[in-house]
Amino acid sequence: MDDSTTITVRVSQSVKNRLEDLAEETKRSKSSLAAEGIAAFIELEERQIEGIKKALTSLDQGFGVAHDEVETWIASWDTDDELPTPKAV
Repeated sequence: MDDSTTITVRVSQSVKNRLEDLAEETKRSKSSLAAEGIAAFIELEERQIEGIKKALTSLDQGFGVAHDEVETWIASWDTDDELPTPKAV
């Protein structure tokens, strides 16, 4: 990490203990494990936010399926009268 910086994070004693155990088990530093975990969390959150934004844009453009249609469709799953996937409006 060429451009690394230091931050302070408050965690529960349990999380600290687990991090210490993992560091010992993997022969890696607590710092590198924490940095990797934070980076993975941020990537996941960013992907989720981007997905939400795309979905909202799609809805704003008039694409979507009414909630009651989706509920009816899901209720039909694993029945003899399973309904086809609802079409976007």
